[in-house]
Amino acid sequence: MTVDSSTVRPEAADPERAAERLGRPRRRRGIQTTRGYRVFQVINAIVLTGVVVVTLYPFLNILARSLSDEAYIIAGQVSVVPRGFNIDTYKLVMSDSLFWTNYRNTVVYTVVATAIAMVLTTCFAYVLSKHHLKGRTVLIGIAVFTMFFNGGLIPNYVLISSLGMTNTIWAIVLPNAISVFNLLVMKAFFESLPVELEEAAAVDGLNTYGILLRIVLPLSKAVIATMILFYAVSFWNSWFSAFLYMDRQDLLPVTVYLRNLIAGAVGAENVGAINEANEVQAEATLKAVTIVLTTLPILLVYPFVQRYFVSGVMLGAVKG
Repeated sequence: MTVDSSTVRPEAADPERAAERLGRPRRRRGIQTTRGYRVFQVINAIVLTGVVVVTLYPFLNILARSLSDEAYIIAGQVSVVPRGFNIDTYKLVMSDSLFWTNYRNTVVYTVVATAIAMVLTTCFAYVLSKHHLKGRTVLIGIAVFTMFFNGGLIPNYVLISSLGMTNTIWAIVLPNAISVFNLLVMKAFFESLPVELEEAAAVDGLNTYGILLRIVLPLSKAVIATMILFYAVSFWNSWFSAFLYMDRQDLLPVTVYLRNLIAGAVGAENVGAINEANEVQAEATLKAVTIVLTTLPILLVYPFVQRYFVSGVMLGAVKG
């Protein structure tokens, strides 16, 4: 039996409208929030705001110190607002040719190291994502083993020296070319991709390299952007490898320039080598200015890839 929709009253078709006509309160659509949930939202907002303030304050303080007069910094009167606006120290640091040489080295090291690390990590992760691969468990075990154990500082130094990589870019790039954490994240992501896609591509005549380049990588933009961010930040902030394997000033990255500046200032103050007040004041602003100039590029890059950050990590973590 069929019912003509024209004979059905509007109240029967729309129960909410019927409830309104009868004087009953209209039922809200969507999830009903309880008092406990609203309390949770308020507490959650307060806690997250506190975390943001605690995280953001050091950056704002360093920025304010870099733009403040040295006397206010020594007196401890600078918080997040500059006092006695001063950019002379910026001019001083930016006029140093060694600073720009080390800055250029950092850019080159970061770009080359990130490119090599992404190629190696992507290939290795793709191989480990194949469950039919013989010896797959052994390869995963070897990779995980290196997360907890390494040869030690002296054997690593002897190895790099015997390979003739001291005072070269390879001393920074090759020992840190694969991060096992990044490798496992990419492996989990590749495993989450439908197998049918690769099977269809294989039927169409693509080989393993063609499937990786034309099918897998275009679908992996989120995790690739995330891994690029991880590697770029790691290599940009790295200083110990260069400090250990390089002894030429013109080959050092800018992080070592900053480290030597801070360590030299602290050491000089400890032994009383800096006696004049203006020199001590100059050091207070010099360190802040160098920190700002060192961290600024990576901070500017982060917002452009931040939207891939969460999706890139989470997509490989969810299993259907």
